[in-house]
Amino acid sequence: MIQLTELAGGMPAITPAFGRYLAEAGAVCLESQGHAQGQRLLVQGRHKRSYPLSWPAVTEQIRRCLNDPEVATEHGAVGIAILLVKKVLGYSAIQRSRKGTGFDYWLGDGSGMPFQNKARLEVSGIRSGDDATVRSRVNQKRRQTDPSDGTRLPAHVVVVEFSRPIAQMEEK
Repeated sequence: MIQLTELAGGMPAITPAFGRYLAEAGAVCLESQGHAQGQRLLVQGRHKRSYPLSWPAVTEQIRRCLNDPEVATEHGAVGIAILLVKKVLGYSAIQRSRKGTGFDYWLGDGSGMPFQNKARLEVSGIRSGDDATVRSRVNQKRRQTDPSDGTRLPAHVVVVEFSRPIAQMEEK
C-alpha cells in the first residue's frame, strides 16, 4: 500500500510540514479524478507493480489552498514519486536539487551520516492524459536530466498520471 500520510513523518529532504502538504496535494488530485480510498496505482515501466492508495481526507480548506491545478498536480506527483522510490528502490529523498541540474531530488539509501548520493530523481505530474502524453513527458524528463549526467549516477524519472492513476517509472 502507498499511504500518502506517511509523508508527514518526513525524511531527510522532506520536513513533516512539507510532507503533509505533498499528501494533501496528492489527495486533491486523486479525488478530483473521482477516485476513492483504496484505488490502485498501476506502476509501469521498469518496475511493474500495483499498489492500493490511501490519502488524507480532503477538506474545503485544502481544496481552496490547492486550487491551482498545475501546482497541486506537480506537488501531488512529487509526494507519490517519493513514496514509490522508497518502496520500490529503497531510496529516500535526501536533498532537494538546485535549479539548472535537470532533476528534482538527490536520492540515498539512508545508510548513515553523511548521506551518500546514490541516484537522481526527476518527477512530473499529469492530471489527465493518455499513454502518448505520458510517454512524451517521460522522454522530455529523461532529456532534462542530461546536464547532470556527469555525476554518473542513475537518473530515475517518475511521471504520475492521476486520472487512471498510473506512475511510469524509468531509469536512465
